[in-house]
Amino acid sequence: MARNDFDWVDAFSARAFGGNGCAVVHGAAHLPVDVCTAYVRETSLVECTFTGPSEVADVKVRYFLASREIPFAGHPTIATVAAMRGRGLIAGDSITLETGAGIVPVRLDGDLIEMTQVAPEFGPFANPELVAAAVNLPVEAIVGRPQKVSTGLPFCVTVLKDRAALEAAELNLEALAALEKSLGADGIDMMEPFLVTLEGATGRCCTKAVEDSLCESRRLDRRHAEACLFPLSNNELVQL
Repeated sequence: MARNDFDWVDAFSARAFGGNGCAVVHGAAHLPVDVCTAYVRETSLVECTFTGPSEVADVKVRYFLASREIPFAGHPTIATVAAMRGRGLIAGDSITLETGAGIVPVRLDGDLIEMTQVAPEFGPFANPELVAAAVNLPVEAIVGRPQKVSTGLPFCVTVLKDRAALEAAELNLEALAALEKSLGADGIDMMEPFLVTLEGATGRCCTKAVEDSLCESRRLDRRHAEACLFPLSNNELVQL
């Protein structure tokens, strides 16, 4: 049986078992999907990455949930680069990653790891009633128009009126399926509502993988932060 080294990394944290966890399996991008998903289930993590050689970038990175492969994810990218740097696999202060969403350049500056994600893609506006049902909130809790936005992985970005609504949100899987269908989910997309309130710039990602995961703004990955800004601007809730 082949053996591959791996690192368990906590992104967005200065201490072990803080932040967002990800296992990075080195030299394993060639493994079949069923092996990779089984590995994620074994770790009980939300996402794991598998690296390998690339013909178009410095390294290839594949991203997996327990159920399927996804094209890209924010905190696993940071975790992957941190793990590679820790093993001395990165020469210099930059690296490019081949992902399912495209080439992602990453810059390293001391302890700082900064990625430049693919440009946002804006999809259709969502029916506020479907979004409200998906997170068990009254439609009056939603401000403006929810919209499907992706910087590698699509979410339904939704602004709520206050933090009380944010904290009260709970995922309804049956209603979520109806929302995803309305937005044209093809079975690999995420499409879950990404909830944000203008009070304290906090966000909450209601997902099937991590139900009701409340995140402080300092722990939101750039995928979410970047995707949120443009719908907020389109709804005239912030100025960019």
